[in-house]
Amino acid sequence: MTAPQDPGAEREVDLARWRRALAALWWLPVAGLVVGAIIGVLYSFRGGSTYKASALISLGQPVSPGGALVNGFGTNPRAVSQITGSAAAQEQAANRADMRPSALRGNVSIAQVGTATGAGAVRAAALISLTVQGTHPKQVANAANALANIVVTQTTAPYVGTKIRTFNKTLKSVNAQILAVNHLLAAATAAEKAAKSLDPLQQLVIVSQEDNAETRLGNLIAQQEALQQQLAFALQVESAKVVEQAAAVKSTARSKSTSLVVGAIIGLIIGAILAIVGDGRGWRFTRA
Repeated sequence: MTAPQDPGAEREVDLARWRRALAALWWLPVAGLVVGAIIGVLYSFRGGSTYKASALISLGQPVSPGGALVNGFGTNPRAVSQITGSAAAQEQAANRADMRPSALRGNVSIAQVGTATGAGAVRAAALISLTVQGTHPKQVANAANALANIVVTQTTAPYVGTKIRTFNKTLKSVNAQILAVNHLLAAATAAEKAAKSLDPLQQLVIVSQEDNAETRLGNLIAQQEALQQQLAFALQVESAKVVEQAAAVKSTARSKSTSLVVGAIIGLIIGAILAIVGDGRGWRFTRA
């Protein structure tokens, strides 16, 4: 009956053999270290800088004609991820940026900027940071801006755009009426100045017409101001828009010192492994 072997003793034997191998073939780890450092430095000269560009988007907060908040797909921050991650949107953005759609896959990230809590969370318009990474700064910035514009056109902008067109049409009509009333007032004022030779009844008619025109003008100006405020609110608050255009900045680059250290460590490890394997196979080298 044989006695059980001690695993600890076997490990000690292996470690001792490895130490002897490294001592006998010490030049292999040293050579690996040197070669690895050289390769690491050469690799750092290949460039490979990475750029990123971030566009800031406001999804807006549309309201109904009655003033109630409209919550739907367009105001959901997750909708931005779905839109920007779709093949159709990325292909469209890539064409605008003069790059391949494959260059955008996995290089587009979405993050919500700040999150309101409590009662303010319901009325807060979502701010989205859309970031694109790549190796060509101009293409990266163009792609980020293109995706941001696609997000705007596919979220709250269509609904609010209908309101904006209605406000502009009504405002145009009100402006035309104000212009017509001003012409009428000018004629009434001129007639009033020339009415001194007329009888009192005719003068009263002219004054009454002038007074009616002024009243109508005041109502039209109030309507104009209300429409201008509604239009500004729709443009600045309700509608999705790009708050800040994307501009490319360098994010990472291969450092020569880092590449040297990493290459040296990898070379040292490979050299040590070769020394241990070579000693086990009976490699013997003599120096001249």
